[in-house]
Amino acid sequence: MKKQRPVNLELTSISFPATAISSILHRISGVIMLVALGMLIWALATSLQSAEGFAMVHDLFTSFIAKFIAWGILTALGYHVLAGVRHMCMDMGYFEELNSGRVSAKAVFVLAILLSVLAGVWLW
Repeated sequence: MKKQRPVNLELTSISFPATAISSILHRISGVIMLVALGMLIWALATSLQSAEGFAMVHDLFTSFIAKFIAWGILTALGYHVLAGVRHMCMDMGYFEELNSGRVSAKAVFVLAILLSVLAGVWLW
């Protein structure tokens, strides 16, 4: 049976609600943290092997690019924690209505931006 309905696959023309964006960003931040975990474990293992390894990791992490990557990791972590708390509150029965879900998603965005700025100030 062939459905005769229009299909819009152009994502730039679709307007996602704040709750959908929050959920998508929560998943993306989880993937970023998973990748970052591998890099951070390598840095820890290398720095604990010898004094030369520690000096190499220290020199690597003091560059601008490494600080920018660390800022991205901290931003992803902050957002993931905030969105995770929001999801846990929703699992407990809070913010389940449409309006309160939108407000809580927007609050997570604002708090995540604040945490991102604080992480940038702390790193630089």
